[in-house]
Amino acid sequence: MDELPNRRGRKLVPIAGLLAAVLAGATTFVVAGSAIAQRGAESTGLLLEATHLPPLLTAPGELVELTFDAYCIDPEVDDAEQSCAIEGSLFLRTGTKGEFRKYVLEKIGHLGSRLSARVPEAIARSRTGFSYYAEIEAASGTAAITLPAGGAAAPHRSLPLENTIEVDLGTHRFGEPSLPDERVAKAAWGTGPNDAGLEQGRTLAPIGASAFDVDPSGTVVLLDHAHRRLLRWRNGSALSTRVPVAIAGTLADMSLASDGTIYVLESVSRTGSRPLVRRFDTYGRELGSTEIAERTSSQIRQGPAGALVLQQPSSQWMPVASGGAPIGPEGQRQLGRSGRPLREGGEVIVLRRDNEIRVALTARTGIRRSWRVTSDTALAEVQLAEPMGRQLVLVVRVFTEESDEFEALVLDDEGIVARFSVDDADWAEAAPLGRFRLVGHSLYQLGSTPAGAFVDRFDLEVR
Repeated sequence: MDELPNRRGRKLVPIAGLLAAVLAGATTFVVAGSAIAQRGAESTGLLLEATHLPPLLTAPGELVELTFDAYCIDPEVDDAEQSCAIEGSLFLRTGTKGEFRKYVLEKIGHLGSRLSARVPEAIARSRTGFSYYAEIEAASGTAAITLPAGGAAAPHRSLPLENTIEVDLGTHRFGEPSLPDERVAKAAWGTGPNDAGLEQGRTLAPIGASAFDVDPSGTVVLLDHAHRRLLRWRNGSALSTRVPVAIAGTLADMSLASDGTIYVLESVSRTGSRPLVRRFDTYGRELGSTEIAERTSSQIRQGPAGALVLQQPSSQWMPVASGGAPIGPEGQRQLGRSGRPLREGGEVIVLRRDNEIRVALTARTGIRRSWRVTSDTALAEVQLAEPMGRQLVLVVRVFTEESDEFEALVLDDEGIVARFSVDDADWAEAAPLGRFRLVGHSLYQLGSTPAGAFVDRFDLEVR
């Protein structure tokens, strides 16, 4: 499971647990770098839950085994070991077209809580990859779940890596962060008209200025969720303008659409059941809202047709709007994708396993370019993976027991074009996977200190 280093105690905190705590509850980025869970609560009272780590990108000659850790609990049985038995089926096919073939998921271990199936070599080595979904149910047939939730309409997809660019980061040198080219926005903590609100988190850590975005003109928009407003800096202005928005005031992520629409992904809906996406115009007038399909989420970004949310437990990017019109939960499930669709077309797929990151940029014909990044220093979450022309910008947290920083990389077909360290600057908690944005050739970072929040710009053209 992806892990984040806690800067105060330097303890490792699982991303899934952290998001559950701070996003009402709410990963891979994770980006598909962590195990994902699905839970089925049936009217029978049985609780059925499963976790799965999808192998989104596979290396040549790699054995591919699909494993699901599943648990079925009958609340009427006192002894947990006597909980209901489980069984499952895997539906697998080569590529993305044609009929799925059904395979039995074999039970592993004496408790039978792990279900597994090895992908046949002919399918695993297919140049078009493979797609699959699983159905897991209680042996009694009274409770069942599908992973991912969209089933045959939106299965997981795995692609083989070929002609991959290998990047070895070696050992990270801490304590030498690069200075930004410009501080483009800053707000002190407080209650004044240009201040950002600060609140104590559930673990007594401060929370404030939870998310930001930058439009193509360089205008910075900061979500001051505690004050239920946006702070906007235009044309390098030292002072922000305030835009009130009707949000709940909980930790949230945000994204700006090309037409100026502001999307805010809140941790809870009006009913308190699922996270909610609210839409506002540039003046802060609410345009509507929609619940997401699944119970938790970690990011909201813009795709070619509208806003996308990385949802859990399916760990898929699901569209919540198309052409400005909202998409309801069922439509979201049916349109889920393992990779994140890009505005310019294609997708970016990221998989982190231990100290290796695999990244691929895809087109309709398959993978266009891919990288395998390894490190002698421990890697945590991938904060950003974005194309920049024919290059890729990758930002990942590196850590030891004593320190953590961000490593920023510009990669091309030959390997590393530019590389620099960025101070973690995360004194106050924010949306865990939303601290960086790439606009043009500028990398922006949302940071904080005991004095306030800020946004820094790093010019990638001169590095």
